[in-house]
Amino acid sequence: MTTALVNRSILSWARERAGFGLEELADKLGNKVEKLILWESGKAKPTFKQAQDLANTLHIPFGFLFLAHPPAEPLPIPDLRTIGNQSADRISLDLRDLVNDVLRKQDWYRDHLIEEGSERLPFVGRFGLDDSVDAVAADVTATLALSIADRVMARDFEAFLGLLMDKAEAVGIWVMRSGIVGNNTHRGLDVEEFRGFAICDDLAPVVFINGKDAKAAQVFTLAHELVHIWIGESGISDLSLVQPNRTNHRRAELFCNAVAAEVLVPRGDLTSRWNSQESLDQNATELASFFRVSTVVVARRALDIGLIEWPVYIAYFQRQAEVWRQVKKGPGGDPYRTIPIRNGRRFTEAVIQSALQRTTLLRDAGSLLGISPSKISRLAQEIGVG
Repeated sequence: MTTALVNRSILSWARERAGFGLEELADKLGNKVEKLILWESGKAKPTFKQAQDLANTLHIPFGFLFLAHPPAEPLPIPDLRTIGNQSADRISLDLRDLVNDVLRKQDWYRDHLIEEGSERLPFVGRFGLDDSVDAVAADVTATLALSIADRVMARDFEAFLGLLMDKAEAVGIWVMRSGIVGNNTHRGLDVEEFRGFAICDDLAPVVFINGKDAKAAQVFTLAHELVHIWIGESGISDLSLVQPNRTNHRRAELFCNAVAAEVLVPRGDLTSRWNSQESLDQNATELASFFRVSTVVVARRALDIGLIEWPVYIAYFQRQAEVWRQVKKGPGGDPYRTIPIRNGRRFTEAVIQSALQRTTLLRDAGSLLGISPSKISRLAQEIGVG
């Protein structure tokens, strides 16, 4: 069989980029480790079929295998995360591919909105990091028409999260929530790596929430990413609620955390409802249920306001940390219910309408939504788009 004259250094780069060891990659390909060693040493070459399997498994274009040098892959949006008080030095292939997929969809959506004559959103970048936390929080709350009554109406975290997502989309913010890369159920997202990101645009701002996280955690992630839209700064977020030393985190992340906390747990409402006769555990549990956020957010808010001291907070956080680390499944079950959540309802409806009006090919619409083109009509019926 004809061999593929692949660059051995590219093979090693692609494998390491994908985070695979030799044995793991050999197992995925159904080959022996010795064969991969020969390929990476240049002592043997794969066939074209084997090279195609390599490219597919390593999630790179087939042509990359023949490049003289690894291609530059700058992160398309700022990486604001920190790990162990240090800036994160790499992102996984899953996260990189996810961001690129969202950017691809955003390009289509922005062009679509321009063709529809949509107006620019006035709140995108309305504030900066030198503005008052309270002022930004008040504007976010007013724009979303969010009230304490909304917490009472929402029966649980999931209902309140859905309400927040609906309110964000109603004012023009495209919200996606998924626990996988695109529509690939074999590529789950890691909560330990990231919880969300925001991509600012005055026509098509997008917020992505990692659906693997606990629902209460997703509520805070959404609020945090919305603040990124208000200050006009895109980025993959950190969302740390642990560090006492504020110099360890980027200023934008600290600011977004503070505003998100005020939006979700207003100082006045928390202070009036805090029972100084009860323990932190009791207060956090009761108030988390009321505000529809995690107990850790309530505890951190209490720390910031001065209701508890740092040693009390960090001891509580350490006891609750397992809740934040637990992997939660994203939306499942009926795929026609899942698709608008993964892709965002505004975007899903726009793609379907464009396909039905034949301004977008069914093939392209299916690619954008991650479904077979033959399912577009059925999806339209299921979600009430016609």
